[in-house]
Amino acid sequence: MWKPRSLLRSLFLLHFLLLLLYSVLPLVSAQVSNATTWNTLSGNPPLVIARGGFSGIFPDSSEKAYIFGVTASLKNVIVWCDVQLTKDSQGICVPNVKLENATDIAQNNKYKSKSYQVNGVQTDGYFSVDYTLKDLRSNVFLVQGDHSRATTIGKGFEILTVKDVVNTTSPQGLWLNIQHDAFYTQHNLSMKNFIRSVSTTVNVSYISSPEASFLRSIKTDINPKITKLVFRFLGKEEVDPSIKQTYGSLLQNLTSIKTFASGILVPKDYIWPVDPTSHYLQPHTSLVSDAHKVGLEVFASTFQNDIPISYNYSYDPVSEHLSFIENGNFSVDGVLSDFPLTSSAAIDCFAHMGLNAPKKVNTLVISKYGASGDYPPCTDLAYKKAILDGVDILDCPVQMSKDGIPFCFNSIDLIKSTNVAKSSVSNLSKSIPEIQAGDGIFAFDLAWNDIKRLSLSMLNPFSDYNLYRNPKFNEKVSLLTLSEFLNFTQGHTSLLGVVIIIE
Repeated sequence: MWKPRSLLRSLFLLHFLLLLLYSVLPLVSAQVSNATTWNTLSGNPPLVIARGGFSGIFPDSSEKAYIFGVTASLKNVIVWCDVQLTKDSQGICVPNVKLENATDIAQNNKYKSKSYQVNGVQTDGYFSVDYTLKDLRSNVFLVQGDHSRATTIGKGFEILTVKDVVNTTSPQGLWLNIQHDAFYTQHNLSMKNFIRSVSTTVNVSYISSPEASFLRSIKTDINPKITKLVFRFLGKEEVDPSIKQTYGSLLQNLTSIKTFASGILVPKDYIWPVDPTSHYLQPHTSLVSDAHKVGLEVFASTFQNDIPISYNYSYDPVSEHLSFIENGNFSVDGVLSDFPLTSSAAIDCFAHMGLNAPKKVNTLVISKYGASGDYPPCTDLAYKKAILDGVDILDCPVQMSKDGIPFCFNSIDLIKSTNVAKSSVSNLSKSIPEIQAGDGIFAFDLAWNDIKRLSLSMLNPFSDYNLYRNPKFNEKVSLLTLSEFLNFTQGHTSLLGVVIIIE
């Protein structure tokens, strides 16, 4: 399941996101009401932090990404900038210390790769410390660094300074992420001096760093009423280069972090671990509650719509967001997202809604084989889940068994969602060109008692792209006869009706 993502898949997701934008944007144009109760530290709604703007679609930290990120998000969206320093001490927004990971600098012979010590590791690449801002702006442009995403959307975007970002988008809040302080110090550049300088002309809402010593060093230079310091956790086995401790060990002493920071930024699996083998959620940790107890805000990172997520979410990134902001136990204080529209929609449109929320529009919702994205199609659990999700019309595509029993199933060919091809009746496979191309084992060749004993499985329409649906309930569901289906629906008053499909 966790193979590299294909470009085709990213284009599909982009199409989906653009459709979502036009449907949801009017709903997220207003600020979330503070009257709603939240389990954040402050009691206010969680913040949306747009990492590099709308970096899930446009080149990270480009003008288009920042403008689109602000336009498509909540009014109080915070824009994120990974700060790198140029040779002439200018703070630019580029997501990686190695410029070739987010720009086209390596394609220009004018610029040369060099090798430097970065956090004690000899590293080859193109570094901002070797060039002035003018050097970089003359021939270097931002590109999409994640090659599984569409690389043709947005070209020719020059590198922006921190001030450029503010002047271009006028965001409600600015978040500066500072890394590799020691590396820049080796090149006679000072992140601390940059922070002092930029803070005189720009209101910086948050400064984060995975280096505790850097945050301690600037604590007395910032106004805590204007700027909050946030300690950023990387992988638990990685080491904070400034104090030579793993982030996993630092996690055990949140009280110490509170002495120099007002919050922590953690990868989302610090909060909701995912089993690496089954890809299902494990029980949530106590991190958010523990941090809130000592007065630390908690921000969760790595929210992306185009990476595989736990089967529990059924490929729905909004559902994933809700598990962090509305689970009955806690809410993170903000989410760092490549797709801030999704984060905004989750907070402003879907949180606190409940299944009994009144409809905004009278759109009729018709199931497709029940909730076939969650359970094998046309099964008892698929139909129950569809009703629980609020479907209006429940569907039953009718097939007929050899002994004349009509039943609900998504296809006349039983091979598509059952184990019939591996059963004792696999010899019944045959070709009927009038029905479909290729061989099949057809419902009308098996008696109902044989059909209902088959093991059922999920439909996986995107399996060619390594996208597999929830396998947990394979073989744990049952098919329904048409009579059983109709009797089942009569007990659910929320349904407006059923649709019987004859083909």
